[in-house]
Amino acid sequence: MSATFINLAYLLASVLFIFGLKGLTHPRTAVRGNLMGALGMLIAVLVTLFNKQIISFELIIAGIVVGGAIGMVLAIRIQMTAMPQLVALFNGFGGGASALVAGAALAESGAIGAASMTQMLIATAASGIIGAVTFWGSLVAFGKLQEVITSGAVLFPGQKAINILLAATAIFFGVMVILNPDVMLWYWLTVAAASLLGILLVIPIGGADMPVVISLLNSYSGLAAAATGFVLGNNVLIISGSLVGASGLILTNIMCKAMNRSLTNVLFGVLGPSEDSAVDDIYEGRIKSTSADEIAMLFDTARRVTIVPGYGMAVSQAQHAVRDLTNLLESRGITVEFGIHPVAGRMPGHMNVLLAEANIPYEKLKEMDEVNSNIEQTDVALVIGANDVVNPVAKTDPKSPIAGMPIIDVDKARTTVVIKRSLSPGFAGIPNPLFAADNTLMFFSDGKKAFTDLVAAVKES
Repeated sequence: MSATFINLAYLLASVLFIFGLKGLTHPRTAVRGNLMGALGMLIAVLVTLFNKQIISFELIIAGIVVGGAIGMVLAIRIQMTAMPQLVALFNGFGGGASALVAGAALAESGAIGAASMTQMLIATAASGIIGAVTFWGSLVAFGKLQEVITSGAVLFPGQKAINILLAATAIFFGVMVILNPDVMLWYWLTVAAASLLGILLVIPIGGADMPVVISLLNSYSGLAAAATGFVLGNNVLIISGSLVGASGLILTNIMCKAMNRSLTNVLFGVLGPSEDSAVDDIYEGRIKSTSADEIAMLFDTARRVTIVPGYGMAVSQAQHAVRDLTNLLESRGITVEFGIHPVAGRMPGHMNVLLAEANIPYEKLKEMDEVNSNIEQTDVALVIGANDVVNPVAKTDPKSPIAGMPIIDVDKARTTVVIKRSLSPGFAGIPNPLFAADNTLMFFSDGKKAFTDLVAAVKES
């Protein structure tokens, strides 16, 4: 197979990757974009296999069958509430694969001679470090999201100093890989130090920052793949890894801006309850409970309703019931829109995915700034399972852990109805004065049951 044909095929695959990413920016083109990206990857894989013939096709087919079966089972069985965990695992597997491939290339007797170039050896060390950090950091993120380990911040004295020492150790071992490419021990020591670093970098990060962490780990997996592309001399791997790395960094920056926090604050800060959080002082005697029938009476005179979803909607799988209520209200001439906060849920776009699953038109999903500009004309703001992203403390208390974070100003609506099982705090671990506001009604119920009851009450009203 000629080098010209291979490079042209890789160029075609890269173009498909770029147009695929472009398609993913809007739900109407997302399916087509996903297919274009998959087609680009298929072209890249086939050309690489026929060109390199690294191992026998029997083993390749066996790997495809086993991996495809695992992927199919995961895709069928995974719940939407667990999608962030699955994304975290995908990030980790990408990083782990990059580290293993780079190590295998270094171990190959034929590859050692090709890897004698300093550039290739630097890429090998980089792939080992970034890939190991990504793999183990993603496993910790998965554990926090799945709650097999604590979702809170795990802190101990000297943690930052230890992380700096581990980073320096991993870099030192990486330098030794460059100086002694024929000694594989140095590479595995590099991976071991980076693995421990990946664990210790993520355990101090609390659940509220998981959307940012997942986005950042996604970027790491791309950078690891790009580094492995330099190890193998594979152009399409370099390009695709760079695309993933760059898009992940851009998304991470967007998420940080949405929280009004710097990346260093997310990675090294602690988002948790403040010392002045006094739940009794905020809630006692001020909470007003309501029922589905009373909320239905509010809808009788409403002209605009804004629904603000949060992780509670995902947990209760209420998106289909939310759609049913939306359709019912619209059939009565009420304008219904959805206020989507950039960091609602546990991964970027979590709420968008859930609402799209329920076939709610994308045009009804409004960004935070657009919702806030119209919130004072909203008759009923219906909050389902959201907490920190609607907490007015972010604007009123400079000492709060979420101080300065932009929020959806549902407290400015004429009436705010909050659907929650209890008064428990959100990921940030702080009480929410919104629940005790004069214009707020609390509907204590499971999200799905609450909307099912609302549908029944509205039909009867």
